[in-house]
Amino acid sequence: MIIPCIDLMGNKVVQLVQGRENAKALELPDPYKVLEKFSAFPEVQVIDLDAALGRPPQSHWVRGLCQRKPCRVGGGIRNVEVASEVLSHGALKVIIGSAAFSAGGVNHSFLKMLNRAIPRERLMIAVDCLNDCVAVAGWKRILPLRSGDAVRQLEPYCSEFLCTCIDVEGKLQGTDLNWFRKVRAGTSLPVTAAGGITTDEEIHALEEMGMNAALGMGIYRKMFPELFPAASAGTF
Repeated sequence: MIIPCIDLMGNKVVQLVQGRENAKALELPDPYKVLEKFSAFPEVQVIDLDAALGRPPQSHWVRGLCQRKPCRVGGGIRNVEVASEVLSHGALKVIIGSAAFSAGGVNHSFLKMLNRAIPRERLMIAVDCLNDCVAVAGWKRILPLRSGDAVRQLEPYCSEFLCTCIDVEGKLQGTDLNWFRKVRAGTSLPVTAAGGITTDEEIHALEEMGMNAALGMGIYRKMFPELFPAASAGTF
């Protein structure tokens, strides 16, 4: 399944290169108009980048998007109260990122507390990796924890993983299928792959691994070809 991504920052939809705020590859002014472009897809992924960066959250946009379309929502969800609030907005699932980890690895105590308040089937955990090591805090801090070890330890707490290959994120130069094979071998849970996915061949390869594909720049290039006049629109 292809899952379009809507990343919110400053009341706009943006796409960043490797999560760097000073490297915006795309900026669109109306999240609802972007959502309309994705009407043919069964669900979308909404990430509140402002909340993730510790700024006031884009709650009104998150709520409005969830009311219009099944959404999996992440960004700045660091406690049980915020996770519950996002679900009350109508989110299909909440995505837990940095809060799932501590300086030493997996934050088991927080995840156990979260599981007592929220059904496991409504929880996804983001395992974002640079050079196969988990990155947190807006991808600014790298933990001594490999992707395979992370997903194995996190399995009891969630129903699905969102795994991002930061090395290729936002570059439109293709993804790292070998890394996703390594992730797939580490868990039996559903996995949504993200990061650099550009071609229909890559999407098919991920489907053969049993993975969904979360698309950012790859799908914007197809849906908004006027913004990328020099690029191929793709065929997926």
